[in-house]
Amino acid sequence: MQIEVLKSKIHRVKVTGADLNYIGSITIDVALMEAANIIEGEKVSIVNINNGERFETYAIPGPKNSGVITLNGPAARKVHKDDIIIVITYALMDFEEAKTFKPWVIFPNENDNSLK
Repeated sequence: MQIEVLKSKIHRVKVTGADLNYIGSITIDVALMEAANIIEGEKVSIVNINNGERFETYAIPGPKNSGVITLNGPAARKVHKDDIIIVITYALMDFEEAKTFKPWVIFPNENDNSLK
């Protein structure tokens, strides 16, 4: 049996922008992506702390150590600049493997999105 479990989480980062006219996705500082083991194009779930919105999109890398967190395309309507969000990924794995799996969870500085 396989189950879906938490793979990684970027806990509480500040939205730095929203670009409605972009094709779609979320742009994430590549340093944050690397720390959370998220790859380009990976499906991500977004939880907006400010308004309760929950939605899915895919990750694209932004400039390293820039702190950029930009929601693009239709997702831009679900956030405002300076909202605090959580970025989550999940993975399918064998039930027994899932019992011992440890996800990558990072807690950036939510003022500037830098790694602490």
